[in-house]
Amino acid sequence: MFVDEVDIQVTAGDGGRGCMSFRREKFIPRGGPDGGDGGHGGSVVLVAHPQRNTLVNFRYTPIFKAERGRNGEGSNRTGKSGRDLYIDVPLGTVVYEMSDHGPVLLGDITRETQRLRIAQGGKGGWGNARFASSTNRTPRRAEPGLPGEVKAVRLTLKLLADVGLVGFPNAGKSTLISRISAAKPKIAAYPFTTLVPNLGVVSMSGDRSLVVADIPGLIEGAHRGAGLGHQFLRHLERTRVLIHLVDVSSQSGRDPVSDFDIIRDELAQFPVDEAMGSLPLAERPQIVAANKMDALDEPERLARLRTHVERMGLPFHEISAATGDGLPSLLEAVWPHVAERLDAERIELETAAAAPRPAAPAAPQPVRRRGRGTRLDDDTAGPARVTREIDLDGKRDGDA
Repeated sequence: MFVDEVDIQVTAGDGGRGCMSFRREKFIPRGGPDGGDGGHGGSVVLVAHPQRNTLVNFRYTPIFKAERGRNGEGSNRTGKSGRDLYIDVPLGTVVYEMSDHGPVLLGDITRETQRLRIAQGGKGGWGNARFASSTNRTPRRAEPGLPGEVKAVRLTLKLLADVGLVGFPNAGKSTLISRISAAKPKIAAYPFTTLVPNLGVVSMSGDRSLVVADIPGLIEGAHRGAGLGHQFLRHLERTRVLIHLVDVSSQSGRDPVSDFDIIRDELAQFPVDEAMGSLPLAERPQIVAANKMDALDEPERLARLRTHVERMGLPFHEISAATGDGLPSLLEAVWPHVAERLDAERIELETAAAAPRPAAPAAPQPVRRRGRGTRLDDDTAGPARVTREIDLDGKRDGDA
């Protein structure tokens, strides 16, 4: 079962209570306070797992709770901190906190081994040993631990793909992805054969590769819930370029120009996540592919579609996903858009690697007492040690 959106509740562990205790030992009068601090509560952390590709596990276990911290004890013993709770999620998971004002973006998990803390554990309370002072030798006070965070969280899976395939049902999207990659989606001669998104890795010459996402077909009114709706379009939000497949054969009984305009309108109706800075799907680069050229029986259908697409300034390719005709040129037209993203990611990594690291904190200067003054040995001036003496009265050596 493919599940790409779930609501869960996470609860971080509470901090342990501080201890109020006094040292009572033979031959040691007035032992004083020795209550230890409480342990910190465990946090809830999401961890990217490359082998997971669905959120179905969260449908059956929607509540997660981390360990609380142990209470402090006498003899200045600090309570044990609760263990953090690590939850595996698929790559491409977007995390939102469901607040009273709507969803708030907490993070986006896109890299392997990436971790995201979504609920912070509570701090342990102080024991009474912390409150001892010169005026309060026997403090009878200890703090309770702070509660851990409790959050309602929504996990939304958005597949990591470079290229997205869009089109009407039975336009040939599943046939195309099975032809250019090792993906094996269900293919049949009836609408809505594809019920869940499929991913395929395409290998090209020159040690090049790209990831293609095939989503269920769209029909007119999908943004209003017609057909399977358009919620699957969220899996195209990370894509760099879209391949718009149009069936030019007469078997569908539809007009290819009308099909093209309907899909364009459905893409424009889909609301992208502005918090992630996503570009609207209708404004992304598109390559139009006239599919089923092997079954073309009315050439004027192809001519009208070509004229309509070229008038809009979009690239146009004639392909047959069944026979493989035209696929190499289509993939070569897609590659520059993917290469642009790869170059941007490479530059970002190089920039991060070349960024200056923060300087290490300076070592504390050695301090030596001498009579009424204090001597500071300063080694920062080079091999020759510079020594200055400050008098407690505020005068330096040599001052009048």
